[in-house]
Formats: sequence, structure tokens, C-alpha cells
Amino acid sequence: MGVGRFVYTPILPLMHSQAGLSTGAGANLATGNYVGYLLGALAGILMPALVRSPAVLRTCLAVLTGSLAAMPATHSTPVWLALRLTAGVASALIFVIAVSSLLTRLREHPAYLPGWAFGGVGAGIALSGLLVLVLHSVADWRAAWYASAALAAALAAVSWNLRPEGPAPVTASPNGETAGETAGSAGTRTHRWFTALFVSYALEGIGYIVAGTFLVSAIEQGSPGWVGSGAWVLVGLAAVPSSALWAWLCRRWSRPGLLCTALLIQAVGIALPALLAGTAAALVSAALFGGTFIGISTLALATGAHLRFPRSVALLTAGYSVGQILGPLAVTPLLRHGYHQALILAAAVVLAAAAAAAVLRIGFPHHEAVARLGAGAGQPARVAADGAEGRR
Repeated sequence: MGVGRFVYTPILPLMHSQAGLSTGAGANLATGNYVGYLLGALAGILMPALVRSPAVLRTCLAVLTGSLAAMPATHSTPVWLALRLTAGVASALIFVIAVSSLLTRLREHPAYLPGWAFGGVGAGIALSGLLVLVLHSVADWRAAWYASAALAAALAAVSWNLRPEGPAPVTASPNGETAGETAGSAGTRTHRWFTALFVSYALEGIGYIVAGTFLVSAIEQGSPGWVGSGAWVLVGLAAVPSSALWAWLCRRWSRPGLLCTALLIQAVGIALPALLAGTAAALVSAALFGGTFIGISTLALATGAHLRFPRSVALLTAGYSVGQILGPLAVTPLLRHGYHQALILAAAVVLAAAAAAAVLRIGFPHHEAVARLGAGAGQPARVAADGAEGRR
């Protein structure tokens, strides 16, 4: 999934220079992929039987790989758009199925262990970036797509026999915490915190995806050609331990505080290439961005689960996905002058997400408070014991 969804980012500069793809069309292809991702996520939510089907998983692995191999077979932008949309649908379903399987199997294990599995997305990013970096000076954009399809095929073969899990009595979040679909007083009384969380996560979807789509192109505007692809490799490497690290930090600090901190760090990382030229700024930017974007998702979804707000994971995922669709569209008018203005805007949006997360910290209910709310409504206090929750 990391290869199929994110290899477009390091290949995009090659398509601009060699395939005649305009900056506006490049943004539209990115948007098509994110629309597909939203459709795939919604399909997994509305039709849970898909998430439990080995045939669906294998079909999506094959479709995702095939969509990569088909990209260099045409110069048609509408066909490219259809392929990226298809890749988005397939990658979303693969992600939902894989997450469902690993969280079911690892429910009784420490929270950082599923976090390492989420690092697979980062590993796919790093591998695809390394692939394009190697091919950058010896091959064209077509070879990059074919090579990424071959890499995806190899990874699909390894994951071919992953067994999706059956329905669980509760929904698990990426940090291993369970989230019952409780209603009533607990959901009503925690709505103010959930609203702040929803706003923060939706804004993060807008800001993160601008960097996730155009970071390599922005870096290559002011640095040697290898630096852009090299930075993308570093993004992936930093993302591998990210989820596990942020889950481990939750043992000492509260999630709202960590979420605000991670968003501030990410905003700095996104803005750096636009404010400072040179290799050092590009690599620091990549490390900060890669070390936060998966961790932020982990923290946000776990916080929603902790609040026990009805269908919190589904609502947060929908808001985040809509943000991803809006991000490239919002910055398209700025791309006529390069990518730096787009990164500045994205950093500002992530700062706004951090501000919303800061509001979330005010009076945030910890385990005991949420349990009392649920008990007051006659609901069982199904709160996961995944370590002591800090009050900072």
C-alpha cells in the first residue's frame, strides 16, 4: 500500500519534465487518488463483509499492482486519472483489511507492537523513493512506473496469504485500544472534545497531503536532483518507527498534548523547504514530516476511541479523507509560481490543526472520567488498559 499510494510523489517531477504533465494536471491526479481512497474507506465501513474477504484482499493487491504497470502505457491524462482513482480505492481496502487483521491478532499485546506494523507504510514509501532515486539518472518516467509495479508485485506476493479477521465485538484503533460503539450520555458529554479533535484531524488531512504530494517537487526546485528523491526515502525511513514511538510516548504523556506537539513539529517540517534552500533543510524537513504523519493518525484515532464517541473512527477517517481531497485543489492556483507557496499554506493549515488540538487539551477527560460518563448512562465501562495515561 505504501508503494502503490505514495510512489506518485517521487515520480511526479519526472512526469512534469518528461511526460509533459502540467502542474495543474499533476494536482488533479493526486486528487483523483484521494477521492478513490475515500471511496475505498467508505466501502470498508458500509460493507464490512469486504474487510473479511481474502478474495477482496487479493483482488485489491492485483488491481493496485496493475494500476502502477498501466501508468506508462498511455499519455492520456483522463486515463491516468482513472488509474490513480482505482489505485486509491484498492489501497484503502488493503489498508483497512490489513489493519483489521493485525489489530484483531494483537489486541492483547502492547500498543507499540501494532505501531510497528503501521510502519509498513513508511517502508513502502522508503523503498519506492529509493527505487526512483536509483533510476533517476539512468531511466525515464516509464521505467520508474514499471519498476514500482514490480516492487508492488513482490510485496503483494509476500502478503498474499494474509488472513482477514472476522467481526470483533468492538472496534480497535491503531494503538491497540478498543472502541465500543457506545451511545447516549458518554457520547453527548464528550462531543465538545470530539468536535475539536475532528476539526484538528480534518485540517491535518489538508495540510499533510499537500506536503505528501508536492514535497519532492518543491525540494527539487532549489536542490540537486537527487535530493528530492533522497528526501522521500528519508520520509519513509522516519515513518517506519513513528507510530510505535508515539504510542510508547502515550505511556507518559496525554494524547492531546502529544497530538498538539506532533502537529507543531510537522508544520515546521513542511515549511522548511519553502523558507530555507539547501540539502540540510530538505533532509531535516523530510525527517520531521516522516516522523509525524503516521503518528498523528495513530494519536487522533486513539483519542477518538478513548472518548468513546459513537463511530468516532469512521467519522475521523471521513473528515481526514475529505481534507486530503481538498488539499491539492486548494493549492492549485498557487502552483503557477512553484511549490513553495503551497507548502507555506499547508504549514499554516497544520498550525491551525495544532491550535484545535490545544483546545482539545482543555479539561480533556482521562480514563476515569470517561468511565464515569459511561457508567452514568448505564453503559459498561469498557476502557482499554494500555498503560497509565498522563495528565500533562
